[in-house]
Amino acid sequence: MTDSRTQTGPLSGIKVVELAGIGPGPYTGQLLADMGADVTVVDRPGGGMPKAVDGRGKRSIVLDLKKPEAVEALLKLIAKADVLIEGLRPGVTERMGVGPDACHAVNPGLIYGRMTGWGQSGPWSQMAGHDINYISMTGVLHAIGKDGQPPVPPLNMVGDFGGGSMFLLSGILAALIERGRTGKGNVVDAAIIDGTHNLMSFVHGMAGLGQWQTKREANLLDGAAPFYRCYMTADGKFMAVGCIESQFFAAMMERLPIDQEAFGHQHDMAARAKQHEMLEDVFATKTRDEWEAIFAGTDACVTPVLDYVEAASHPANAERQAVVQEGRWLHPQIAPRLATQPLASHFEIATKGGDYAAILAEAGLGESDISQLIAAGAVIAN
Repeated sequence: MTDSRTQTGPLSGIKVVELAGIGPGPYTGQLLADMGADVTVVDRPGGGMPKAVDGRGKRSIVLDLKKPEAVEALLKLIAKADVLIEGLRPGVTERMGVGPDACHAVNPGLIYGRMTGWGQSGPWSQMAGHDINYISMTGVLHAIGKDGQPPVPPLNMVGDFGGGSMFLLSGILAALIERGRTGKGNVVDAAIIDGTHNLMSFVHGMAGLGQWQTKREANLLDGAAPFYRCYMTADGKFMAVGCIESQFFAAMMERLPIDQEAFGHQHDMAARAKQHEMLEDVFATKTRDEWEAIFAGTDACVTPVLDYVEAASHPANAERQAVVQEGRWLHPQIAPRLATQPLASHFEIATKGGDYAAILAEAGLGESDISQLIAAGAVIAN
């Protein structure tokens, strides 16, 4: 076991500068820190959201980038970094004096990671947006929910973190590998809308085979199939049924008090309404915990629907230490798990501005230089 500030892991020795933001950019930084990178967050003066789980394993310095002295100090940090992460609108960092050209001038090997919603170019590049807007423009949002009712936003998992963070992360890692061959840096343009389109590859493939349609609640994985949806239990909770394959479906049916002849064939489209009703009725006869006990250890693919607090303490997760409770935070464990990297038993969350002295000293600034930056208001000492 280790803690999140010991910088163990495959990215140990990689230095990352993260310009403070919210959502997918900081989450990318969290994942890099989890893998051992030394991540320094450049925070803004004033309020804003407090450091939370996505601040774990990182260090923080507060720079007022409206002041030229702060920009100069930031460039000194960048000169010794491997990666920069920024999530501002296109053109903002260029106007600040820390765009790709300025950064590559001081560090030609830098991987410059850019996170936007609509991309660095295009007619919507300067528009504001949030996860729900990006996924609405890709077909994802339209596909989720009940037919005849408004689509249901899937939190911000699909757009911000799936289409955004994961693609920025993979781009950064790919660019680091390429730099190992060429010695040259790169610019990673990770647009949430691009990544989300990419996440739709499976749906596009199914559609090309004639096995998916645009109508909601009409497809294999969107709740239309009786064997792939959730059912309410006697206590008002839910069980998730996902027995797509015939052998798994048979394993479920063996444990349900249902007349299988009356139920009909698993893929009898004409019988779906009746099958939905029969499964709704039977799952309503027992509590969620009772059903969980019935299906535990089977291949029926029937599992309880847990809230995030229940999930943390469930034996299937707790025995793997999948979530670590620390103070008021539930910390998801480092993922994926590498054989050479121990799991974390403690996660240190950055204190805003708390590491300025060490960060600036590592960038080559002496005590007098740091004092002058503080006096100029370029660095906020906390």
